[in-house]
Amino acid sequence: MNTKKFSLFLFIAFLSLSMNAQEVTWLSWDEAVNLAQTDKNPKKIFIDVYTDWCGWCKKMDKDTFQNEEVAKYMSENYYMVKLDGEGKEPIEFKGKTFKFVASGRNGYHEFAAALMQGKMSYPTTIFLDEKMNMLSPVPGYQKPDAFLQIAKYFGENIHKEKDWQTYTGEGTK
Repeated sequence: MNTKKFSLFLFIAFLSLSMNAQEVTWLSWDEAVNLAQTDKNPKKIFIDVYTDWCGWCKKMDKDTFQNEEVAKYMSENYYMVKLDGEGKEPIEFKGKTFKFVASGRNGYHEFAAALMQGKMSYPTTIFLDEKMNMLSPVPGYQKPDAFLQIAKYFGENIHKEKDWQTYTGEGTK
């Protein structure tokens, strides 16, 4: 009888956890561009540049993007795009077609390289404004709190009033 009660408890606990989890809706690049061009009040665009083989990318997916507070904030303030840095499909942006370039063992996508300003490191997160202009690439794994601080810096247009050091208090140390 105790096993049944314990199993029921675990089931209810798991169910309540999964119901509280905020899911991020990932869009394709084309979907995000379409929304940015057609929504009455467009959001900024956030791009997660990853590769299939990148362990830190998977950790950021699990720890950061599935964090309830991060997921909620990002869903409300950004169109969220996953971009495979080694993807094979051509991408149109500002009148140019970006393609996959075979290079070395895996190759790379020209669009990912352009967004990351030639610094091919994964994961890299990219922030674009509502008109799809670059705000900043942010290389490397980010824990939820640090990521949220960066997302709010751009999402709430703080970057227009304060530099990063002033915003984070790093300039006063």
